[in-house]
Amino acid sequence: MLLKNFNTKNIVSLENFLRIKKNEPIVLVQGLGFVGSVMSLVVSNAINGNYAVIGVDQDTESGRRTVDSLNVGVFPITADDPKIHQYFEETRKRGNFYATVDTAAYAAADIIIVDINLDVHKTSNEKNALIEYEVTLASFIVAIKTIGKYCKPDVLVLVETTVPPGTCRNVVAPTLKAALEERGLPTDQIRIGHSYERVMPGPNYIDSIQSFYRVYSGIDDKSADAVEAFLKTIIRTDEYPLTRLGNTNATEMAKVLENSYRAMNIAFIVEWSRMAEEAGVDLYEVVHAIRQRPTHSNLMFPGIGVGGYCLTKDPLLASWARQHLIGGKDKLAQSEIAVSINDQMPRYAFEFLERRYSKPLDGVKVLLLGASYRGDVGDTRFSPVEPFYRCLKSAQALINVHDPYVLNWPETGIAPFTDLSDALGTEPDIVVISTGHLMYQNEKTIETLLACQSLWIYDTIGLLSTEQISRLRQKHTVIVLGRGDL
Repeated sequence: MLLKNFNTKNIVSLENFLRIKKNEPIVLVQGLGFVGSVMSLVVSNAINGNYAVIGVDQDTESGRRTVDSLNVGVFPITADDPKIHQYFEETRKRGNFYATVDTAAYAAADIIIVDINLDVHKTSNEKNALIEYEVTLASFIVAIKTIGKYCKPDVLVLVETTVPPGTCRNVVAPTLKAALEERGLPTDQIRIGHSYERVMPGPNYIDSIQSFYRVYSGIDDKSADAVEAFLKTIIRTDEYPLTRLGNTNATEMAKVLENSYRAMNIAFIVEWSRMAEEAGVDLYEVVHAIRQRPTHSNLMFPGIGVGGYCLTKDPLLASWARQHLIGGKDKLAQSEIAVSINDQMPRYAFEFLERRYSKPLDGVKVLLLGASYRGDVGDTRFSPVEPFYRCLKSAQALINVHDPYVLNWPETGIAPFTDLSDALGTEPDIVVISTGHLMYQNEKTIETLLACQSLWIYDTIGLLSTEQISRLRQKHTVIVLGRGDL
């Protein structure tokens, strides 16, 4: 996403930016990934405030590339949300956003928003085995120490990162206060709060921050009050009221609980998918019928697997926190099992194809439609398409990939086709619908597929309608994961 009116001559130094914006409250966003970069736009375009915003990323090759892109007018994330372009353009016109890797920026901030990764490292597991995983707060603590090394003593530190319950109280607060004490500064003025993001990359990217409900808390009342006052300036709280919880343990738990619930809902439908396939039943039809009942409207559908940054790890963060930060003796067994089941979905999707295809996949040309974990966004982090791709690769299939939102698939080193006709020009034997991009179900795509020679079309997410399947089956073989009636 390039704003052509801007070039390297528009870049100012951090010192100049701070001098120009000395009379405006300064909000610093720590981390310029899928959350922090868009959060920076929302704060720069605050509804009831006028902020100077500094985005800080790590001083690495990737971090410097992100910072340089933002400063020359190239937004680093591709998503099908026109508001991103609009907000970025307005931010550039206002001149109230600057990106940097310079840690000196922390010293100027009145508010610091923490939007950095906190990963879970999972160990590969055998078929049907429970997963092994490791949670380490080392990198997160380094980031918090960096804040404490430079920040003002009365700064508001707002943690948006999804963290294990107990982190703000047992890790963030002691770390920041120890750093302030070491600098000879008071430790009773700092304000620390938690308000987890519910960012949803895709067509409603901006609105998932600015026009959506927020839960928040603080380590004490003054912190919670400060968080509330800030959120009211950037979120449409007239339509989406804030919810204040009693302490940071509660809001941290709320985030991992809501994601664990969704992960378990998905895991629940997996075994029913297998039963439907065995029974000759269209499970999508069954779920649609059940969803008419309001109490069951969020029953999930079958699919290739769970991806993205949250559902693949948050239940594990919760289980780890219970044992290591909260003081409980037991793990959250059902939550861990749900993640294990979901992690095995791509393998099952591959085995489903192996069973249904008429010959070994060795040398068979396969075209994957979609690398991203979610439709209409270029986010391949923990995409279930990756393990599915690796299963195909192990079977010696010849693989090409199409994705209009992904120019480079870093987890595999592949540069996907962005033009569907070019991708189909590789003359695949099998076309796999692996991501729910809306373009894959539009009329133009259906006509393009119908113009191809005989194909095996494998819909792993139930994207195709009954009418589309019927039309395609006049010329091609079509199978759908979770449908035993085809």
